[in-house]
Amino acid sequence: MFEKLFGRKKSSAVAKDRLKLVLIHDRRLISNTVLNEMKDELIKVISKYIKIEQEEINIQFDVETENRNRGALIVNVPVKDILKK
Repeated sequence: MFEKLFGRKKSSAVAKDRLKLVLIHDRRLISNTVLNEMKDELIKVISKYIKIEQEEINIQFDVETENRNRGALIVNVPVKDILKK
């Protein structure tokens, strides 16, 4: 029933999406271990000034498609409150 309403994704489209995820993962220049270490250090520094939701912090490193030696560090930190000094 839902397939008639919304259409079913072709297996080739599903395979293409999966391949994109694999390629993105393979192009990463930073390992998960290093990302987790960076996350721990960022939490320590940010927690000095801002009350944060540590469990909800998301950190990732995206690599440019054209130049594998360049990328962007993306950090999402949910803020609960600003600490007053």
